[in-house]
Amino acid sequence: MKHARIAVDGLIHNGVETEAGIKLENGRVVQENDVVWLPPVQPQTVFTLGLNFADHAAELSFKEAPKEPLVFLKGPNTFIGHRGKTYRPSDVTFMHYECELAVVIGKAGKNISKEDAYDYVGGYTVANDYALRDYLENYYRPNLRVKNRDTCTPIGPWFVDKEDVEDPMNLKLRTLVNGEVVQEGTTADMIFSVPDLIEYLSSFMTLNKGDIILTGTPKGSVDTKVGDEVITEVEGVGRLVNTIVGEEADIKQ
Repeated sequence: MKHARIAVDGLIHNGVETEAGIKLENGRVVQENDVVWLPPVQPQTVFTLGLNFADHAAELSFKEAPKEPLVFLKGPNTFIGHRGKTYRPSDVTFMHYECELAVVIGKAGKNISKEDAYDYVGGYTVANDYALRDYLENYYRPNLRVKNRDTCTPIGPWFVDKEDVEDPMNLKLRTLVNGEVVQEGTTADMIFSVPDLIEYLSSFMTLNKGDIILTGTPKGSVDTKVGDEVITEVEGVGRLVNTIVGEEADIKQ
């Protein structure tokens, strides 16, 4: 089942996807364009993977793939929902999207084996993890400003129950900018799989319900400009729409 968090008439609701539209808890059915989309889950600790696709690492001139996951954390204010607007600072010369499968932890656990990893997954959503490349100092220790700007991680639209995703390690990823396909890949090409990542992270810290793992992106980095519509898609999980806005927009940094 696909679940959403949306605002309708100033109130926050949970809803599910139906053929007629989004059905709220009270039975009311609303349409996609008549609501404000929120992140489908309220993020707790968020782990983001760097260089987790070999082709993307090669695109960035890395000759060898990482020997262990390159992980950094995200603050909650970076997240916005489907059809949200992402602010592009005026001093940035290269700001690119990153289409990613987001894994949502469903229950707490520590020292989780790869064999048991999926027992701790609640479901999945789509993330677009924008990178402001100008601020990057070191790929192995990413500067906070690269990945923690307000509004720079659209996520959603749906939280999809894990039972409805047959094989998370065989999903197509795709990004379109203004209708043109600029990025394509598959989760099958991850260097560290979803079970690998859960085993690694839980080996030294407890994973809690609501934690999210952004699993990395394939090659295809293109600079985005003010006014661009960026769509990131993960097969069977969702189609996330986002627009880039500039300084004239009423968005605080």
